[in-house]
Amino acid sequence: MTSQVDHLVIAASTLEDGVAWCESILGITPGSGGEHPLMGTHNRLFSIATAQYPTAYLEIIAMQSGAACARIQGEKRWFDLENEVVQLSLKQNGPQLLHFVARTPQAAPTVQALASLGIDRGELLAASRMTAHGLLSWKITVRADGQRLMNGTLPTLIEWGDVHPTQHMAASGVTLQSLTASQPDTGPLRAAYAALNLQGVDVVQGQANLAASLQTPRGLVTLQSKGL
Repeated sequence: MTSQVDHLVIAASTLEDGVAWCESILGITPGSGGEHPLMGTHNRLFSIATAQYPTAYLEIIAMQSGAACARIQGEKRWFDLENEVVQLSLKQNGPQLLHFVARTPQAAPTVQALASLGIDRGELLAASRMTAHGLLSWKITVRADGQRLMNGTLPTLIEWGDVHPTQHMAASGVTLQSLTASQPDTGPLRAAYAALNLQGVDVVQGQANLAASLQTPRGLVTLQSKGL
């Protein structure tokens, strides 16, 4: 089984901040998105697909004001969105590349492959939301504590239903050129990527970071997580 880059996760303090950031930094207005009642979050999406990343898109996501997380009491929202350090950084520095999600045709065996390495990627949750084109459904790994792991360089795993979001996305003018993950010790990350048979992500040694290079109307833009 091969896993591939599904989407980049840009976290924002508010969704309005995320839209303004996208217009200023990437030079486009993001497309429509939706709400996630289970997590108390909402998003905006747009395609960043290329030949190397044929179904890739970018997600701008934020906690939704007034919307509670509907998970079991004590369980957290996905992508470390409730982490105090993350939220402080978003408020002080603005929206930021936080994570990426990898698409797999069979999520359960992939979760087990990581478990064999001692990595708890989290419970495989069923989620869905209604769109203008019908119901969008998927299964996604989310830990009870909401953690991303390895400073966001270990992807969340997703298994889509019959429909993928990019099937109804027009070209945005922004395309993903490369995605690079760095860690001081690359061994555990390389082992995890091998277990996932993950394609399209380079691994280098260095300070913890996730770097995505995007061709945009503003030229080539590199987004970095900077160890967040």
